[in-house]
Amino acid sequence: MTVVTPSGNTVVERATIALLAATPEVTPHFSRSSVFGVSDPFPDMYDWDSMISAVRLLAHARPDIVIWNGSKGGSVGLDMETALVRRMGEEACCPATTSLFAAFKALKLLDARTLGFITPYSDAYQKRVETNFATWGFPTVTRANLAIADNLAYASVELATIIDMARDVARARPDVIVGWCTNFPSGFLADEIEAETGIPVVDATTVVLWQALRMLRIGTKDIRDWGRIFALD
Repeated sequence: MTVVTPSGNTVVERATIALLAATPEVTPHFSRSSVFGVSDPFPDMYDWDSMISAVRLLAHARPDIVIWNGSKGGSVGLDMETALVRRMGEEACCPATTSLFAAFKALKLLDARTLGFITPYSDAYQKRVETNFATWGFPTVTRANLAIADNLAYASVELATIIDMARDVARARPDVIVGWCTNFPSGFLADEIEAETGIPVVDATTVVLWQALRMLRIGTKDIRDWGRIFALD
């Protein structure tokens, strides 16, 4: 499995290695695309040179699948994400998927009609993500976002803060709680949040690994960390 992740991300590799410990036949290999700091020079699209360069390096390992473990698709839209999947697959000569497409699959399996977001994002960026998800058939009824601007700082949010955010959005009883940032460690808490609130959690960082294993036809039911989604797979 080959993974492209943002350059300022310190969560994806930790989460991937930890979660794939239950599937020793799968080895993850990583490359990075330039995404860091407080501003994005490509707010409405991907930095194609950086993205494709990262995939090109991963292609040297002859992967069975390549994934974009990044949540930018939630803001740039479905057409851009579709183009990314196509271009990654062509470059690596293998199937490809992303956090956004994996989230779509999980939300459909969970029959989600309403979402509650927990994110580190600014209000403006959060609204952009929610507007897109609503367009795709998944309206938001509640959110807790931290208004953090710096990409690297997303990963430094305390786990206790994330639990409190989840408790807050759970009061509105959304069908699914969505942790939508792959540099935000909500995935480490998915089981705990589900156990306490009774609401399924879809986390951008971990759900794409579940989707990649599904595409590789490797069983995922033994991996506890992705919670209720497995019961529906």
